[in-house]
Order: sequence, then C-alpha cells, then structure tokens
Amino acid sequence: MKTIFEKSNGVDGVCIGETEEIKFEGFIPKELLREGNIGLPQLSELEVLRHYKALSDRNFCIEKGFYPLGSCTMKYNPKVNELLASLEGFANLHPLQSDEDSQGALELMYNLQEKLKYITGMDAVTLQPAAGAHGELTGMMIIKKYFEVKGETNRTKVIIPDSAHGTNPASAKMCGFEIVEVKSNEKGQVDLEELKKLLDENVAAIMMTNPNTLGIFEEKVLEISKIMHDNGSLLYYDGANFNAIMGWTNPALMGFDVVHLNLHKTFATPHGGGGPGAGPVGVVEKLKDFLPAPVIEFDGKKYYRNYDIKHSIGKVRSFYGNFGVLVRAYAYILMMGNNLKLASADAVLNANYIKEKLKGVYELPYDEPCMHEFVLSGERQHEEGVSTLGIAKRLMDDNIHPPTVYFPLIVHEAIMIEPTESESKEVLDNFINAMLNIAKEIKENPEEVLKSPQKTPVRRVDETLAARHPDLTFKS
Repeated sequence: MKTIFEKSNGVDGVCIGETEEIKFEGFIPKELLREGNIGLPQLSELEVLRHYKALSDRNFCIEKGFYPLGSCTMKYNPKVNELLASLEGFANLHPLQSDEDSQGALELMYNLQEKLKYITGMDAVTLQPAAGAHGELTGMMIIKKYFEVKGETNRTKVIIPDSAHGTNPASAKMCGFEIVEVKSNEKGQVDLEELKKLLDENVAAIMMTNPNTLGIFEEKVLEISKIMHDNGSLLYYDGANFNAIMGWTNPALMGFDVVHLNLHKTFATPHGGGGPGAGPVGVVEKLKDFLPAPVIEFDGKKYYRNYDIKHSIGKVRSFYGNFGVLVRAYAYILMMGNNLKLASADAVLNANYIKEKLKGVYELPYDEPCMHEFVLSGERQHEEGVSTLGIAKRLMDDNIHPPTVYFPLIVHEAIMIEPTESESKEVLDNFINAMLNIAKEIKENPEEVLKSPQKTPVRRVDETLAARHPDLTFKS
C-alpha cells in the first residue's frame, strides 16, 4: 500500500483564501525559519479520507474478531461508554478550571473512588496513575515512604514470584528496592516454604497477582499475608487479573495493604495500541497519608481537590489522571452493578471451557482449575516442527488475534489464553476448532503452517531482521 506522500498528486485539499503575509522578523530567529516548500502531501479531502479509512481497515480490533490476549483482558468496551466520555461537559472541561466550575467531574471522580474502595475493600483510593505499571510504581513509592517515616530504612528488599508480570520487578527496582525472586511450587503457586526462607528484617513487601499469571488462585494467600505481616512487611496486589474475582472476594480480604486496578482492563476501556489507561491505587487506613495529592473529597456541600495529605509522595501524574478512562469505568460500573460478579463468573467459565477442550492436544503444565486465563505449552508442537510463534501466526489466518506467547517465562513455549466474559460459546468453539486444526496441520504438514500468515495485509516477516534493522521512516 502506498504512503500518503506517494499518493500526492498536487491537488489542494483546502483553500483558505487570501491572507496577509505574517511577519516573523524579530520574533523568531531567522535561522529557525523554514525556507522553501514544507513538503506536505497534496490530495483532495476525499482522497485523504479514503487513504486513512483503508489504513484503519487493515488494523485488527475487538470489533473484528476474537482477542484472547492473556493477562490483558481485552474485553468489549460498550459504545455507550464512548458516548458518555464525549459529552461536552466532560470532553471540553479544562483541567485548570476551579473546583466550583468542575463539580460534575469532581462528583464523578469522588463516586468512582468510593466504588473502587468498596470493590477492593481498601480504605482510600487515588485516581492519578495513568496505567497499571504506573500504579505499581505509585504503590511501591507509598510503601517506601511508609517505612522511611517509620524509620525502618533497612527494609530494602521486595519479594516477587517467578511468574510475575515483568513490570513488577521493574517498578520496585525504580524505587530503589532489591528484587528477591520466590519460586513457584508444582501447583503453579508461591512456594510457602521457599518464601519463609527469604524473609528477614530487610523485606519491605511482596508483590503478588491473585489469581496469578498462570491463571491459578493462590490457595495459601492468607498464610502468606500472615507471615508477611508478622515479619513487619506489607503486601502489594497487582490488579491485572482482577477481572477474575470481582464481587467474589477482594484484596482486603486476602490481607493486602496496597492494590492497583487496571481500569482499562477490568472496567472495559480497551488499551490496545499502548493506551489510554488508568491505574488507580487503593491503600489500607495506615497508608492513607501517603497517597499522591490531590485526592477528591466531599464536605457535604461541594466536591473539592484536597492537597493537604500529611506524608504525600507528591503528584505522580499531570493534573488528576486520565479522566476519559475514569468516565468510561464509572459508566461500566453503574451499568453492571451487581452483575460485575457475573462478569467474573463468565470469564472463569469461558477459560475453563477452552482449557478442558485443548489440554489433551496441547500440553498443560499446571493441570489445575483455572480462573479467567490459563497457560498451555506448545512444546509438543515445537518438537513436531512449529514453534509457539508459528501457531500464533497461523491463528491470524482464522481472523483470531494471537494469544500472549512466551509468557510467563516459567512455561516453555507458553501460550496464555484469556477469553474474557464477553464472548459467546460459538466464538469460543471457533477458537477451539482453530487451535485443534492447527495442531493437526502441524502433524501432517508443518511446512504449510510455517508460511502463515497468508491472509493478512502484511505477510510473514523476518522478526530478527525487523528488530535489528527497522524501517521506521519514509524516504521519497
């Protein structure tokens, strides 16, 4: 497909009429002024429209097909969310307007804080963080400052399971913590005995996801929280997999002190393409004074931004968070109500259904009841000539976005599948049949599978060459 520069045909798309020449002398240094043609493509408005529509048609999105992207919860975003987020009073509100002129937006944010407190069991919430990893960083900054104020500056270690999301150790490391890995046991859960060996007076916290990255619920979570608290340490909850437990349990009941939620996962807003996102952080009572300022409060008459937080870690985001995502999440919670519990139940049901249908053909390293996602291994297919990457590429020819592959790292040739609650049995059966057919093709004709994808706008590429010599700019 040609670039818009290659399509340029000298046509003026817009005529702005006669204008007075603007004099820049003395205002902008002469050496910074462009001389000659600016070099923009010249096309009619209709040609530009058709060009970008054609580009958008080549993209994959959840409106086009199944998106089983493990640990990312690419669930359907109801269109009413988009309508509400685009309302003039929300979309055109300037973030520097006074509290008096922003009561509607502040009320929404306050109500969202209260609902997230209820859903997570936490005592206070900040809406500032812009994404899950940003929430992790915020949570670890709170934990670090908490121990500094207590005078326990010796607590420099953070324990992280070997199956954790890669952002967990990165977030802790950015706060200056030393990372200590704890191994998983044969059930794919934190090895309690190994954890006990790692504990000492220097451990500040453990970062956990529950259900974990294998999609397995940590059965010993209450024992873990007890031994951590007995050690004077805190527990951090990575909420990336919260879509599995909404309404059934919460991080507070498990003994966690800090939690982040991915509003762009659990509460509908899609985050494909790198954003937008929102990663609110909730904390227990003793950590309230460490939240980033401001938090939104209500005095019985008006909503306002409270900057007076005793030990605040300071602002972590420009203004007050990704407001459009907050509007969408609030709308989703209001629409779902008690049905949030059913959303989790259906997500768990869908994942177990697929797992049971595929586990005889693909290896299942941890044959446990799963929650919202599960991890297969393509090791058997790899031995027959096609790696997990080849399986992922073949799925694209069936109009199915590939699942997450090669993660978590503790599973060789990992295939991480998360169907979400949004998909029907017919969609799940289509995916199951596609996976079974690929396994059959690999046995019978692996060379044909290795040619995939064959039906996509961009065919099979050389990943090594693309990574080492990326072609990122247009050259006329």
